[in-house]
Amino acid sequence: MASHPVDNIILLADCYKSCHYKAYPPGTTNLYAYFESRGGKFPYTVFFGLQYILKKWLCGPVLTKAMVEEAKEVINEVFKRDDVFNEEGWNHILEHHGGRLPLRIKAVPEGTVLPTKNVLFTVESTDPAVPWVTNFFETLLVQAWYPMTVATNSHIYKQIIQHYSNLTSDNHDMVEWMMHDAGYRGVSSVETAAIAGAAHMINFKSSDTVAGSSLLRKYYHLKGVAGFSTPSSEHSTVTSWGRDNEEEAHRHMMDTYYKGDVGCVCDSYDLFKCLEETWCRELKESVLERGRRSGCVYLRPDSGDPKEIVLKSLEILGKAYGTEVNSKGYKMLPSCVRVIQADGVSHNTLWEVLEHVKAHGWSSGSVFFGAGGSLLQRVNRDTQKCAYKVSSAEVNGKCVEVYKQPITDTGKTSKKGRLTLQHDNGNITTIQSGQGDPSKDLLVTVFENGVLLKDYTFQEVQDRASLSPSHFNIEEYLHNTAS
Repeated sequence: MASHPVDNIILLADCYKSCHYKAYPPGTTNLYAYFESRGGKFPYTVFFGLQYILKKWLCGPVLTKAMVEEAKEVINEVFKRDDVFNEEGWNHILEHHGGRLPLRIKAVPEGTVLPTKNVLFTVESTDPAVPWVTNFFETLLVQAWYPMTVATNSHIYKQIIQHYSNLTSDNHDMVEWMMHDAGYRGVSSVETAAIAGAAHMINFKSSDTVAGSSLLRKYYHLKGVAGFSTPSSEHSTVTSWGRDNEEEAHRHMMDTYYKGDVGCVCDSYDLFKCLEETWCRELKESVLERGRRSGCVYLRPDSGDPKEIVLKSLEILGKAYGTEVNSKGYKMLPSCVRVIQADGVSHNTLWEVLEHVKAHGWSSGSVFFGAGGSLLQRVNRDTQKCAYKVSSAEVNGKCVEVYKQPITDTGKTSKKGRLTLQHDNGNITTIQSGQGDPSKDLLVTVFENGVLLKDYTFQEVQDRASLSPSHFNIEEYLHNTAS
């Protein structure tokens, strides 16, 4: 397997970071920084992914003489001058720390669900000779924004599905299977897919992004896999049979994968004809027989207005297969057949579909979903307004609070001094300016001087993320988002 195109630790930063060691006040011996979500689209954060970054890039001896020489050549060429690169500083880390980074990182335990505008992790230098390392690694550490934002995005999907399950279903066992990750092809790289796929698996067990399980196996002690899938057709496996043989294509899929569950895309030509003639007549007995063997057929309408298409599909199938009314008064298809909507699904689409079918007497339990780009890729660092800022420095033996307070955007005002994360009157709160109680700090030292001190398992992360955020109303959130 090819190595990563960038494997020099000094080149894992915006190149202008290389000049900053000279820009801090003379006599600076310590810098302390923090990372937070300053707000954004979601009112809370599911923290995840820092351990992956630490294990992949920062643990153990990560600096070599060859790296220093290569970085010197690159940085000198970038700036077209030879007074920027900090050769002395990097050599100091080599000579005095054996290539291990003199950093201490404290973080909230991974999987924790907490309100935005709170510190998520802090970073400080442990060697007064190289205080600049704290902010040099901002570039790499800030990339924790991606896994945590996808984990939060996925968590919102789960909250919506759980909400409608509570309203319209008797059984909630399938909630964690009802949002399928179909985003592997829609992200920017294999690494992106692995990171985001793993983040989704915190909340749901249904996924085609198998790279997510690979990441969790390597970095979070997962045994086996965390995301599961079902043999499913795609348009090519249907249309390659020809328009006149669509029924045969579906029959072949059913016969080939005759055990357990199977998924079939139904809109290659005429969705409603496919449902009414093929699935409700010609293949009906095959579907019922699969149900008697505890299997289910997931029929996928893949185009059109999702809320209207899903409802019409349910009505067609309900007329042919019959329905049962649960204790909450909502119709359910028999367990052998379900509708899965996997086109154009976002939070708002999901909400609209589930509200629409509920209004027409259907339980959410008869509808499953899949998402791709809106789940894994339609996010960025500003989705949750993630920021990494220095908040404290030691200069000539004196502790100095460091912060910014732009009059043009008060939302970017940064926190001051050393921080603790504490429970305060039932709420999680960040205490600034060193005024917190260290014994109550929820931040845990996870990394120090090249050594990983906390090594979370995926199960631990999942267990923490299973807790719903306090004081959060999904219905209110959805209405506010829509307006």
